[in-house]
Amino acid sequence: MTDTQLPPGARALSAPVRWLLQGLAGLCLVLAVVGIVLPVMPTVPFLVVAAWAAARSSPRLHRWLLTHRRFGPYLRDWNEAGVVPRRAKWFSTAMMGGSAASMPVFVPAEWALVVVVPVAGMAAVLVWLWKRPEQRPQD
Repeated sequence: MTDTQLPPGARALSAPVRWLLQGLAGLCLVLAVVGIVLPVMPTVPFLVVAAWAAARSSPRLHRWLLTHRRFGPYLRDWNEAGVVPRRAKWFSTAMMGGSAASMPVFVPAEWALVVVVPVAGMAAVLVWLWKRPEQRPQD
């Protein structure tokens, strides 16, 4: 695939939409890099969104992400089989659990009901996450 070709099944986008998607991919890459440094900021979700946006707007960036030495294998596993490694599941569970446990400490008592929404969201994400396969199916 050349730098101007689209992935199979993708349709050509108008220039403004392509630029917005490229901007989204770039922003998500920056946020992923911040997430590498800051433990409270996620990395993988931003990389997945960056790969999605790049697949639709920048074949060159998409190829770079998929062939990256560190992130490429995880992104390819996710793209091709929806795989989330067990280590990532446990790390996500610990981080979300820590976030949920710290909310009552940092959120004013008057907002107690507001805390329920993000905690329920985290619980739903964890249920979905633990249902994802942990390795590629054997052919």
